[in-house]
Amino acid sequence: MKFLSTRGQTPALSFSDAVATGLAPDGGLFLPETLPDFSGQLAGFEKLSYPELCFEFLRVFATDIPTETLRGIVAKSYTRFSDPAIAPLRPLGKNLYVLELFHGPTLAFKDFALQLLGNLYANQCQVRQETINVLGATSGDTGAAAIHGLLGRPGTAIFILYPDGRVSPLQERQMTCTGADNVFALAVDGTFDDAQSALKEIFADQDFRLRLRLSAVNSINLARVLAQCVYYLWAWLRLPVSERGNVEFVVPTGNFGNVLAGWMLQKMGVPIRGFRVATNQNDILYRLFTTGEYRVGDVHPSLAPSMDIQVASNFERFIYFAVGRDPAKVRDVMATFKQTGAYRFPNFDRDTFTASRTTDAEIRQIIQRVHKDYGYVADPHTACGFKELSADRVNVVLATASPAKFPDTIREAIGIEPTDPSLEALKSKPIVKHRLKAEPAAIRDFIERHAVAK
Repeated sequence: MKFLSTRGQTPALSFSDAVATGLAPDGGLFLPETLPDFSGQLAGFEKLSYPELCFEFLRVFATDIPTETLRGIVAKSYTRFSDPAIAPLRPLGKNLYVLELFHGPTLAFKDFALQLLGNLYANQCQVRQETINVLGATSGDTGAAAIHGLLGRPGTAIFILYPDGRVSPLQERQMTCTGADNVFALAVDGTFDDAQSALKEIFADQDFRLRLRLSAVNSINLARVLAQCVYYLWAWLRLPVSERGNVEFVVPTGNFGNVLAGWMLQKMGVPIRGFRVATNQNDILYRLFTTGEYRVGDVHPSLAPSMDIQVASNFERFIYFAVGRDPAKVRDVMATFKQTGAYRFPNFDRDTFTASRTTDAEIRQIIQRVHKDYGYVADPHTACGFKELSADRVNVVLATASPAKFPDTIREAIGIEPTDPSLEALKSKPIVKHRLKAEPAAIRDFIERHAVAK
């Protein structure tokens, strides 16, 4: 299978080359040339373990990786999850489930894709006898998960940009207390959007990207989205057969990658009824799905910091499908958005997508209510998913992070301070971070000085 850029001005690449490239040279994002149809295989998937299901799904896309090599990469990627189900689906009440995605090594849903991506990179280094430098930007969880996917791996260096003072203290410690020589946590001025903008400009510098063998771990990387498709399929297969055709996945999201993965799976023949986009007070996606207008606003720090985003980088993939897979139209939309900070869509499928917005005050109230009603402790991001649940659909709320990563908010809401041994161990370790301006020149210079040699 080949992979194309949403902007249509980059030659089609293999899976491995698309993963290694990350952001397409024309500024677009890679997508499969065609989406496969899994509708005839769903019954055969039911008894598979999570790693087996992931392998069967990915083998359709990663056709350039030998079958047994891919099987080994996938199997290795899910050995560090603390729950034997990997992604347990827990019933809470009538027509209500929680899909727990925080049992990986960094206690967040990003581990599902980034453990895999780390192993794909390691295989690439071995097969091609090349080193690789990895760059990412994070609003909280991506950075830690990416770092722990590449921690101490020979032939790699990883550089993670994050907005200084705008991630939770424990999220920062997960990035800055590793002690690994190949990890560089870069605390930049401003917001996540500032960091992400600088990252995209750096990747647009093709000479620098090629010379440094630079690759991306953000959800702009195709492997991230494909890996996340799998847990939607896994959850759908765990539901009673009578509920599968009426399920709505409720997805706390800021960068649109998580909900995009579920939507793409629907387009691959899995009969999912719909998706609820659950935002915090940084509500660009809520405004989009309620008004049809995609317009950037100011970022306001919140209790759910991983969703403090205004420019959802994965949204370009959705635009590609929304305009009939026409790269010229995608370029027009993105140019308009870059010039004006806004774009209005003429038509929207509001039956497939609904949306909600949750303020900080409501987050605390929801944590209290969910704990009282179900005896369940939800982290601040997951709490956003419990607002305005559908009365006539089966709701599956994605629990995107462990409450132990946000102990202050949980303690304030319900008087309980959740802990996790991996996080407690970080509290006595020194923080090592590098403060930089969110400017491409400063970041390029730092990478140049610390990149792993060929």
